[in-house]
Amino acid sequence: MICPKCTREIPDDAVLCCYCGRRLTAAGGAPKRRGNGQGTAFRRGRTWSAQVVVGYRLPDDPAKKPISIKRTKGGFRTKAEALAACPLLLSGGIERPQQAPRLSWYWDAYTRAEYQQLSKSKQTAYRIAWGKLSRIHDARIDTLTASILRDTVAEAAPTYYTAKDCKTVLTILFNLAAADRYADKDTPSFITLPQLQEKERQPFTVEEQTALWRLYESGDIRAAIPLLMIYTGMMPGEAQALKVEHIDLQAHTITGVGMKTAVRRSAPIVLPEAILPLVGDLIDRAQASGYIWCHNTDVFYADYYAALEAAGCRRLTPYSCRHTTATALAITEGIAPQTVRKYMRWSTTKMLDRYAHPQTADVQEAASALKRPV
Repeated sequence: MICPKCTREIPDDAVLCCYCGRRLTAAGGAPKRRGNGQGTAFRRGRTWSAQVVVGYRLPDDPAKKPISIKRTKGGFRTKAEALAACPLLLSGGIERPQQAPRLSWYWDAYTRAEYQQLSKSKQTAYRIAWGKLSRIHDARIDTLTASILRDTVAEAAPTYYTAKDCKTVLTILFNLAAADRYADKDTPSFITLPQLQEKERQPFTVEEQTALWRLYESGDIRAAIPLLMIYTGMMPGEAQALKVEHIDLQAHTITGVGMKTAVRRSAPIVLPEAILPLVGDLIDRAQASGYIWCHNTDVFYADYYAALEAAGCRRLTPYSCRHTTATALAITEGIAPQTVRKYMRWSTTKMLDRYAHPQTADVQEAASALKRPV
């Protein structure tokens, strides 16, 4: 067949001219179209570029459509060359093997694409989980049965959260393999996780909070560490990163120190009236570098526990401060769950089940509110 544009001889069944990129008419008169998800090509200056969609991310505004994550490679002489590169671009630059690939092949493909959109903490967790699965890294994915996956995770990850991360990683990789028709995506669902042995965190009592206030008012600035976290719901890492420039006393907010989740990074930390004088004191005492406390994790934790000991409090972890905030808002003050979620910078009110700690007296008070109808 002769290309009607460049007049060169090309294969009879060609859809595009391999020399000039001209789209040809297929048998029957209708031009053939590329299927969705196969990529596209566009001209950029004198060369052509290939572009594929490798995933999607949710926008900050839930009313808007998901935003596509694209991968682009340019410099092709013709459109045909750019389109021919799309399959390789979709696989992350790794040529798709003829037989079922090893599990590590899909891990490499995953880390080049969707993995890059995760938070740093989540990337670390998944990387640790992948290391735990070293026993099956080189196994062909179509040979990995549910029994093999269960035994591997049970042996490598005896604790709940590590096993959960291993299961999540395997689920992701098997979904990719299932899209290539190399594996059943439901195989990792048969992995059973170990029992969660999580000791329930305890909030600070009213008496302990009062003791911390007395210690602070006596001139021990170390007591300000647990007090600030109790009244704001700050995480330990956020408190350590706090600088004067993050604090707006007039607006009663702290911004720029949120960690881990998109919600916590974008939402401001609210400063209650009761804590404003203490925050002002901290600003006056700030380090020359602008940090509120010595920017050293060991020193921060040493000062925190020293304050608890000096105040006569139990040796509760810094995360107990955040549990105290949620308990005070939801149980003591009876604030609506949706408002508590905003204050704590959660993405869902389900977190109340973990952070709010009602006592027996609270349950009894709730029971007394139920009256016999008149």
